Amino acid sequence: MPKRVSLIVVGLLLAMQFVPLDRSNPPVGEIVDAPPEVLAVLERACYDCHSHQTVWPWYAWVAPISFLVVHDVQEAREHLNFNDWGKYTPEKRRKKIDEILEEVEEGEMPLFYYLPLHPEADLSAEDRLAIEEWVSAVNAGS
Repeated sequence: MPKRVSLIVVGLLLAMQFVPLDRSNPPVGEIVDAPPEVLAVLERACYDCHSHQTVWPWYAWVAPISFLVVHDVQEAREHLNFNDWGKYTPEKRRKKIDEILEEVEEGEMPLFYYLPLHPEADLSAEDRLAIEEWVSAVNAGS
């Protein structure tokens, strides 16, 4: 019986490899208007999920992990997409900027399980300060 279960599991894992997933990167629209140092932080730490410039890692092509990766990117893009910045109203942009600061201050972003394979996305104190100053400047100009 264990051999039969193993064969079924292997068969399911093989079959999962053929499930089509959308790993596309649509055209880039208007990008977020931020100072160069903030934009560099966002590109390094956020763009893989929150833009149309995702660099799909090798494991994004291996089921069942690929299901999680594709789902996370799709959900992230729905919530905030830096390449669709021009589609947001000024009010929505301010709200998104405030949400960015809140997520960063609370340590919610980048996701804890993203960081081990992407240590470059870990935000330093300087990165956090640059984001905080950017948000303060945007809010002061509102």
